[in-house]
Amino acid sequence: MTQSYDELQKRIETLLVDPANQDHPLADAVKELCRHLDEHMRRLERITMLSDSYQSMVLERETDLCNRFEHQLRRIGRIMRISDRYQGMLRDANLRLQEVSNLDPLTGVPNRRVLMTRLQEASQLAAEGDFSFVVGMLDIDHFKAINDHYGHQTGDRALVTVARSLCSDLRATDLCGRWGGEEFLLLLPNVSPADARTILERKLAAIRGLQIDTGHGKTLNLTMSAGLAEHDVDEAISSTINRADAALYLAKRQGRDQVAP
Repeated sequence: MTQSYDELQKRIETLLVDPANQDHPLADAVKELCRHLDEHMRRLERITMLSDSYQSMVLERETDLCNRFEHQLRRIGRIMRISDRYQGMLRDANLRLQEVSNLDPLTGVPNRRVLMTRLQEASQLAAEGDFSFVVGMLDIDHFKAINDHYGHQTGDRALVTVARSLCSDLRATDLCGRWGGEEFLLLLPNVSPADARTILERKLAAIRGLQIDTGHGKTLNLTMSAGLAEHDVDEAISSTINRADAALYLAKRQGRDQVAP
């Protein structure tokens, strides 16, 4: 458009400067029209420049907004990835904490809290229907003497070794754990007292075969005493535990390394 206008303007100027056209009646009108047209074109050019500047400014602003938006999206993405990792770490920590809270820190077997929970559940099942269980209470014989003569490290090794032996070769429904000190508890669901006695006697025989490193070039042999009690649906679980504990001390009084009653 600008090229066509420039060519037209040159043609008009050429005609106007021709002496033959100076006295033409339209000469002044054409000059005035050219002046107005020239001014109009200059205004149009300014408007075009302003429009281009505005569009450029808008484009720059939109580009800046897009860049800022993409930056925010990347930042949010990083935050979400960090949050996901943190939540994963938190879940893992909670699982580890739950596992630790359920296990005895020395032996790694279920602790007293877990044993009591399972005993309460078993008692509830027994009260509701066709379910029974036997509680076995076991204690390492002369454990204080082991600590006194060989030191607590040997005593700890004895506890760990005994725990592994007692908690091995059990049914999926059975539970073995550390009750406290050198005492361990076995929960044996749906077995008769006679079968429970056989299980406990087998456990005591396995304990006799253990050899504990004393750390002085010698090994130590152990024995355990055990008491058992079958749960009565009409009694509290604490009464069943007390009867198993009383049976354990009966085994101690009768010479140790045996099951009572």
